[in-house]
Amino acid sequence: MVVGLVAGLIGLSLGVFGMFAFSLSERTRQLSLDIGEPALPDGSAEVLSVVGKAYIVIDTVDGVVRASAGAYAFGLVRGHTVVHQELLELAHRVRRDGVIEERDLTLPRVLPAAAVDPVSGEPTAVELPRTQGAPGQGTLVIQVRVAPLGEEYILLLADDRTEIARTEAVRNDFVANVSHELKTPVGALSLLAEAIESAPEDQATVRRFASRMMTESARLAALVQDIIELSRLQGKDVARVGTAVDMNSVIAEAVDRTRLPAQGKNITLVVGPSQPAAVHGDHAQLVTALRNLIDNAVRYSPENTQVGIGLSVGAGVVSVSISDQGDGLTPAEQDRVFERFYRVDAARSRHTGGTGLGLSIVKHIVSNHGGEVTLWSAPKMGSTFTVRLPQLSLPTSDGGTHHSADRHPGLI
Repeated sequence: MVVGLVAGLIGLSLGVFGMFAFSLSERTRQLSLDIGEPALPDGSAEVLSVVGKAYIVIDTVDGVVRASAGAYAFGLVRGHTVVHQELLELAHRVRRDGVIEERDLTLPRVLPAAAVDPVSGEPTAVELPRTQGAPGQGTLVIQVRVAPLGEEYILLLADDRTEIARTEAVRNDFVANVSHELKTPVGALSLLAEAIESAPEDQATVRRFASRMMTESARLAALVQDIIELSRLQGKDVARVGTAVDMNSVIAEAVDRTRLPAQGKNITLVVGPSQPAAVHGDHAQLVTALRNLIDNAVRYSPENTQVGIGLSVGAGVVSVSISDQGDGLTPAEQDRVFERFYRVDAARSRHTGGTGLGLSIVKHIVSNHGGEVTLWSAPKMGSTFTVRLPQLSLPTSDGGTHHSADRHPGLI
């Protein structure tokens, strides 16, 4: 009985001691949390929790005491460190002067932590190379606003402007290119008009210059039409307003529209056999895309040759290929042919009436239809452009779907 009583007292003592140790441990942990989580000015935490921008709060020694998920995603913060020196310099200036700073910064994009340093054990990040020229994949364009937060902290608000900057750069480049391209025919027309005015009695000169004026005006009209077409394409949602389109009728109409210039160079347009092939899209746009490709093949092919147009269907893809017997393209030229206003031979393009926008329009149309356009070419061996589009799946009477190639030819 005495032994049991003693054992009970010992157990009770151990229980009380354990509870005391647990309570002390909890207080120590809470104290460490309070020390590790700096107290921000009243109300600031609530405001930061609902702010729509990425934010970073740093202390007097430039340590990150709080940062949003967006700041880590953009690569502005790694661990408890601000990655970019430009941001720290802005923070130092605000801390020194007490004046709010706002800047637009172009920073090298840093991927989120992907590995651990073997020496320090700290997460490491990978910096992508800066791109040349306009902001691109390797850069991050942000609008930063830096302000004091209480007496100890500095707040950095960052708004991602990368996509806006890229769009602005593309638009400025396009406007500059359009202005340059328009200046050439407009300037030529002005000079030709002055030449005609200075020699009104010379009939041969007037006829020659008048013919040149007609050529330049036709080139100007074609350029303006292509610019309008490109602008119109960018404002139409094909996925939403598209319908079922028979690619055989698209090919037939595109060939018919290019038959006259082909006959002018005695070029034969050879069209392969038709087969059931339907896609979802806009009939007029697809005709424009194939017409541009056929017209391009005719324009850069020598006289008395052939241009082939073939249609194939397989694996849920409708493919249309246009092959010519021209001079072909080098690998360097193939990488740039779809750029706006790019010409393989600028002098020859002016002679043939090319605007440099045809292939860019083709690529835009095909992209809008969820497809792709590819190029095979080799010097002295001609070129083949292939448009690949998703094949339209049609409902069946049993509630399933089948591709358009499964239909009877007479139904298309």
